[in-house]
Amino acid sequence: MPQSAVTGAGLSGSQSVDRALGLLSLIGREPAEGLPLGEIVSGSGLNKPTARRLLLALMRAGLVEQEAQTRRYCLGEEAFVLGVLAARRHSLLELAMDSLRRLSGETQDTSFLTVRRENYAICLHREEGTYPVRTHALQAGDQHPLGVGAGSLALLAALPDEDVDRIVAANEAALLARYPGFPPDAVRADIVQTRARGFSLNPGRLVASSWGMGRAFRYPDGRVAGALSLAAIDSRMTPARQAELATLLAREGARMEALLARMFLSKPGGKPVAASPRMIETGRAK
Repeated sequence: MPQSAVTGAGLSGSQSVDRALGLLSLIGREPAEGLPLGEIVSGSGLNKPTARRLLLALMRAGLVEQEAQTRRYCLGEEAFVLGVLAARRHSLLELAMDSLRRLSGETQDTSFLTVRRENYAICLHREEGTYPVRTHALQAGDQHPLGVGAGSLALLAALPDEDVDRIVAANEAALLARYPGFPPDAVRADIVQTRARGFSLNPGRLVASSWGMGRAFRYPDGRVAGALSLAAIDSRMTPARQAELATLLAREGARMEALLARMFLSKPGGKPVAASPRMIETGRAK
């Protein structure tokens, strides 16, 4: 079938759904600024009329909005509602809240929960510390290519080498165009250092004077579940304090893994069961 027949007006119902969801995912990578139509067209591979028609359908559903002044497309209110409902079902954030509160309470710094979303990392929650000078480099909902930022780097470094190679290659264009402090070679070097020291470190390369440290934690089947991280101004990230914070991150990472193990690997009677990825994704491993 000619490509024009696929991307033109004759899309089948299932093709339209697949492509609309693809557009939603693409727009979701820029939740704050949104994307102009041209970038959506180039990023999706669709022609302009098809992309526009699918965007209008998503707008009618409330999943996408168009900013009146910039004409950029952003996630809509309904997407937020669905995200909140999904968060209640997939209770990783709920499980992590005690750890985030402990980290921020003990350090006075800001803590974060970050998870992987394909080749990107998304911040699920930001827990403020009480230290009067704070860093605002990362907000809940922000997304960056894996390897950019402390939590994101911790996630990437915890993946197998073949996944790392594929992800860094897939993100190369975005890294070079939008993240001058994170060229692919630097990201790969960061991974080596993260694995050697046991935690990730971002020495102010995303936002000047804003330093971060992170540590990944895993599901019982070994897959990476998420990362806990801390951020502070550079003067609070001396080598001696990095060692202290690394100990706290390791403690809370271990607690998260213990909680996930109890959640997914125990049945009444205490007999462990294997939790499949599908069980973990739907929260049905009991």
